[in-house]
Amino acid sequence: MGSTPKARRSGTRERIQRTALDLFVSRGYEKTSLREIAEELGVTKAALYYHFKTKEDILTALSDELGRPVDELVAWGREQPPTPETKRELLRRYSEALRDAAPIYRILQENQATLRELSIGAALRERLTDVGALLQAGAGSLDGRVRCSSAMLAVHFGALTLDGLPGDKEEKRAAVLRVGLEILDSAAREETAAALDAVG
Repeated sequence: MGSTPKARRSGTRERIQRTALDLFVSRGYEKTSLREIAEELGVTKAALYYHFKTKEDILTALSDELGRPVDELVAWGREQPPTPETKRELLRRYSEALRDAAPIYRILQENQATLRELSIGAALRERLTDVGALLQAGAGSLDGRVRCSSAMLAVHFGALTLDGLPGDKEEKRAAVLRVGLEILDSAAREETAAALDAVG
């Protein structure tokens, strides 16, 4: 039985998004044109235009799709108590979400001047801010909040900057997560010590 027109359209959109993502990462967002995406796919620009009117439309669709696990994580985190265990689980899940979403964040990082004015830049920054706020929740001291933010940034930027290090991607992701968890644990220890001092 053949695929339905809707399934074919969905498959074509996914192919366009995958191809565009590869080109945005390898050539840069600014230097990639709709024509080049169409040529890489072996379709006309008009066929591409049927699905996406602009490069921003493609990037927004990619951001929505790859950012969905982070959005779901934020929703989950908001329902949890701000305990050290919750924060460790948040950081673990964030690391997993970045496994697929890292290319989008890399595109944003490398094309900041271009994307600053686009809505996708604001959406990606908002996700980062939301995860950071969840990790900082309940931290009383400035140092504790900085440590919680540092744990997230270690995982976030680690996912984007470890290409030159030896080891496979999963080993490097695990190493970055271990470092992030160590920083997070140091924040929890400091908060516990401060609470004991206040009681004593």
